Amino acid sequence: MFFAESWIYGHQLFISLEQRGVLAIIFWLSFFLFSFLHIFLVLADGWSRFQNYKRVKDQFFIYGFQGRIAENYIGSKCQRNAAIVAAQELGIDDELENYYRKRGVKWFHYIPYFMIRDPLFLFKNNFWSRTFLEKSYTPKFDYKALQYESVP
Repeated sequence: MFFAESWIYGHQLFISLEQRGVLAIIFWLSFFLFSFLHIFLVLADGWSRFQNYKRVKDQFFIYGFQGRIAENYIGSKCQRNAAIVAAQELGIDDELENYYRKRGVKWFHYIPYFMIRDPLFLFKNNFWSRTFLEKSYTPKFDYKALQYESVP
């Protein structure tokens, strides 16, 4: 979708550059930059959530369900989803979903909680590192091999 938007906005930007309308150039440039940069932000966010998934799956596998582990992934819908998928694969999703329900998380809580608490979140290093720049995580276990070992 953002590729298509970028192409449309870029086309409109080139038209406005030919006609030399300053306001039109600024208008279409801002839309183009937003949609084009959004492509990379979505990719980086997906990468970060995959790292969260691998990390939380290892943590749940080693320690079982613990609220302190689940609490690290309560901040946003995407992080909760990464934890829920990992918990489903380990068979502890009911415990995790009950924990989130008791903590007041609703199905419609899409906006990350930190954005509501701190409107200046864009200027915090923690936001950028935790949302888009999560470090690569190598799982400690080969879950496919473990799955085959448990089958009689």
